Parts: sequence; structure tokens; C-alpha cells
Amino acid sequence: MILVFGKTGQVATTLASNGRVQALDRQAADLSDPHACAAAIASAAPKAIINAAAYTAVDKAEAEERLATIVNGDAPAAMAKAAANLGVPFVHISTDYVFDGSGRAPWGPDDATGPVGAYGRSKLAGEEAVRAVGGTHAILRTSWVFSGTGGNFAKTMLRLGLEREEIGVVDDQIGGPTYAPDIAAACLTIADALIKDPDKSGTYHFTGFDDVAWADFAAQIFKEAGLKCQVNRIGTEDYPTPAARPLNSRLDCSSTEAAFGIARPTWLSGLRSMLAEMRG
Repeated sequence: MILVFGKTGQVATTLASNGRVQALDRQAADLSDPHACAAAIASAAPKAIINAAAYTAVDKAEAEERLATIVNGDAPAAMAKAAANLGVPFVHISTDYVFDGSGRAPWGPDDATGPVGAYGRSKLAGEEAVRAVGGTHAILRTSWVFSGTGGNFAKTMLRLGLEREEIGVVDDQIGGPTYAPDIAAACLTIADALIKDPDKSGTYHFTGFDDVAWADFAAQIFKEAGLKCQVNRIGTEDYPTPAARPLNSRLDCSSTEAAFGIARPTWLSGLRSMLAEMRG
């Protein structure tokens, strides 16, 4: 059995539907109580653990950095320690927000981090804590997650595309949209690989292919959904938010494919699967 933290989030929803998985919701394991998370692991005695739960409210984190750091930093630390005590792998989902978003080159797993906001700092704290424990682990950084579940950019565009004739979308932030079920599948593959070969522990990247601007992603969403909403391209400065967003969220995923045989999936395929699911 693989123990998953999270049950209703975008990635966790897919994982929870897998028969090999025991998914824990907030009532079973509240991430604001790291000791409860560790106790849940000790009680379940799983073969591997995947942390698919997090504090993800990027803007709200600016005012709630302490809570974000408990959920994204302290809780993963407790999980990683409990996993190490059992001698089982721990797969932890992280984010492109640990980088400062400068330049144009894809960020490698070993590149220097430098988060520009509270959310990124909280996620980096979790990464550093997981590594410090020293157990078998994989930190999987991803970006721009979308699915038919929960709140995300793709669903927001679908709603606004029905309500408006045109919309301004940022054109200078570049990244790889990533379909949540693809992330879930990658996590399971990595967990299985770490059970067999703990030496593959490390930090990895996984995003959809290819890298685009938010405006390009929005235009394709409207096209695939048959919506006539026009995309007006704007700069980040024209869409101010409480938290700064990285301009360059490109991630180099080559080491993930080399270690686990997981190639970058096309986000267009994921988008089409999402729309088909939502249509029923």
C-alpha cells in the first residue's frame, strides 16, 4: 500500500482512485499538525509515501507565511523523518516557485534556488527539510498544474471564456502546463522505482511539453473548447498580484526521464483529456 497525503486536491484526486493507494484527507491528517502526519505514517506502515497535499494559495501566503511554512515545510519534514524511520521512500511534490524566475534557460534540479515570495520560501523549506532527513526520497518539482478538479487556470479560462468576448492574459511568464493525472502517474512510477533502488533519491523536475506563455495556453484552451473569447496579450506589470510570479518557469526534466523513463507529456493531450472528462 502507498500512503498519500491529500485526497481532494488536483493530483491527490487521481492518486486516491488508485487501488494501491490509501489517501488521507485533512481530517485524517491535518498538515498544520506535523506530529499527526508522522503518526499517520507510523500507524499505516506503508511501502511508500507520496505527499500530494500543500498550502497552495500563492497570494494568501504573503499574509500567512507562518501557516504556509508549517504546512509546506514542517509537515513534509515530519513525514520524511517518519518515512526514514520505516525505511520506505518518500515522494514530495514541489514547485517552480523555489526559483527566482530570471533568465530564459530551463532551470535544472541542481540550480541555485531563490524564491521571490512566501509560497516559494515555504516550499523551499520543505525541500531542504526532506533532504536533511537523509532518507530515501524524491522531490518532484512541477508547474502550472491543471485538471478538471479544484481551482486552476484552465478552469478559470473556461468560465471566463463563456462570460466574456475578450480577456487580457499575461504573455511574459513562460512555463510548462502540467496535467494533474500525469503528475500522479509520475509519482507512482517514482515511488515504485525508489522501493527497488533507493540510490535514485534526489530532486527531479516534471512538467508538460512544450513551454508556453499563459496567453498561449489560454488561446489553446478556448480553441479546444470551441469558445470565441479573444486573448489580449498583456505584461505582468499590467496584472499586479500580492505575490510576485516567476517570469521563467521553464524546468529541465531530462534527469527525470533518464532515471525513471518518464518523458514530458504534452499538455495539449492533457487538456483534451480534461475537456473530455468535463463533458462527461
